[in-house]
Amino acid sequence: MSTDKTHREVKDPQISARFLADYMFASELARRTIVQSCKYRPIARLVQHNEAKTTISNFLMAESREESILREKSDSLRERMADSDFERDLFDHNADYLDRFASISDQLDIPQSETYSHGKVVPLSLSGVRVTSEIHCRFRRLTKSNKVKTGGATLRYAKGKPLNPEVGAWQSAFLLGYLRFVGTEDASEPEGKLCITIDAYAGEVFPAPTDSISRFKNMMAACESIAERWPKIKPPKNARL
Repeated sequence: MSTDKTHREVKDPQISARFLADYMFASELARRTIVQSCKYRPIARLVQHNEAKTTISNFLMAESREESILREKSDSLRERMADSDFERDLFDHNADYLDRFASISDQLDIPQSETYSHGKVVPLSLSGVRVTSEIHCRFRRLTKSNKVKTGGATLRYAKGKPLNPEVGAWQSAFLLGYLRFVGTEDASEPEGKLCITIDAYAGEVFPAPTDSISRFKNMMAACESIAERWPKIKPPKNARL
């Protein structure tokens, strides 16, 4: 029997905003699976979409959003030399992401505003749980009364599977709550319609819903529950720690 470790245990409660949004809409059984996957992380390398997300982030911030930029990056990834089968899969999965986003980019209902870099996105501590986030670009607009409203966009992508609208609403509600929680150095104020989750597969855009404040409070309560159950979560079957 192999003694190689398959998972590592995360000692302190931690979850990503993505998984927290999934958690809020999940069944109780699915919730246990989500928390288990957050506590016990596979050691095997997982395919990440970092290059695709960086390219799309730059695309969203560009003055002229040219689909050709996405296609060119996709082509370069497919032509890039790989040192292993894993690396080949990594490049091809990122290229697939970009090709799909390019095909739906012209139908995205992006808020009319100034776009700028996401900057540093610090984790939040909610009810004893460290919540990590991704913001792929930020928005800013000036109202008629000269008030500065801000927001941001986060990307979701699952090949062949549109994002559930309710999950998108939860993630955008978290984004709005996050921006309110961390605050700003200027007099700007986060705005729900500028806090969006983009489904990079289906081309749908989900702004923070009108009940985002209560949703964020519910997420804080969910984090409290996650923190309480964390020590009792058992590893997956056949996992080796």
